[in-house]
Amino acid sequence: MARDRLTTALEAGQLTLPAGEVTVLRPPPAYDLSALPRDQLRLTCGFRPDLDAFAAAGYDAVSQVRPAPTMLVVVPRTKALAHALIAEAARHATLVIVDGQKSDGTDAIFTECRKRLGDLPSVTKAHGRLFWFAGPTDAFADWAVPGPVKGAHGYFTAPGVFSDDAPDPGSVLLAAALPSKLPHRMADLGAGWGYLAQAVLAREGVTHLDLIEAEALALDCARLNVTDPRAAFHWADATRLKPAAAYDGIVMNPPFHVGRAADPALGRAFIAAAARMLTAGGQMWMVANRHLPYEAALHEHFREVTEIGGDGGFKLFHAARPVSTSKPRTRSRATGARR
Repeated sequence: MARDRLTTALEAGQLTLPAGEVTVLRPPPAYDLSALPRDQLRLTCGFRPDLDAFAAAGYDAVSQVRPAPTMLVVVPRTKALAHALIAEAARHATLVIVDGQKSDGTDAIFTECRKRLGDLPSVTKAHGRLFWFAGPTDAFADWAVPGPVKGAHGYFTAPGVFSDDAPDPGSVLLAAALPSKLPHRMADLGAGWGYLAQAVLAREGVTHLDLIEAEALALDCARLNVTDPRAAFHWADATRLKPAAAYDGIVMNPPFHVGRAADPALGRAFIAAAARMLTAGGQMWMVANRHLPYEAALHEHFREVTEIGGDGGFKLFHAARPVSTSKPRTRSRATGARR
């Protein structure tokens, strides 16, 4: 296996770590940490599936940033979030390391950092760049983000949160299509910063709503946007969560990207999770991008599936009566539908 950029820099003597702990900010599960001292390694993961994966592998992983002599920023896709992470690391660390793929804008960030600090050492390899500089420094104080901020749209959002500049059009479409009365015990899977949750709580009949969201930044925003006492907030991977009690209804606008790659399997996992979490007579309302092939998964997991609307970019579904996984299903002779 080829050496990664960090290993290359350390083994070539270009980079030397100061004594003490190393904090890595937002590494993806595939990130190679083998060059770092395992007993002094601390990971900060805002995305719950990433934290769960690292914790299962025995790493010390938490959601909050912990200052350390060495802080390594793994560049995320969102530029504003990358800026915020670098500002946080620069404020505390003796050595700040930044590593990421060119496709995530690392070269542009490198150029911006050089404008502020002068020439910086770096390693380019495998379509990415690693660079570093000494801290602490306030050179990036204007990149810092104090927390969720209310935007012109009237909602609290933060860099790195999906659809932070405006409500997602798919969620807007689904919110408008929800019936005037909903079941009592509801959940919003992949709740984001809470747009759909507000629409659910505005309907009659709802006595409880669980907002289930894997991104900690988004859930922090949701807590500010959704202040109804019937709402509860769960930082969790919706595809793995086991609720304390089954839900009568679920709404969702499931994610379908893993990094930059579209992955419909993620949406199918949400559909399976919704079916598992619902009561026998439970209902689910869902929006999906029109090009995504979710119909087979819906019919696999629900006895009743209806397309209830949409537009050129999105399709809306109502599904009811989840299929029990505890017994085999048969097919109707007349229609071939799963029962």
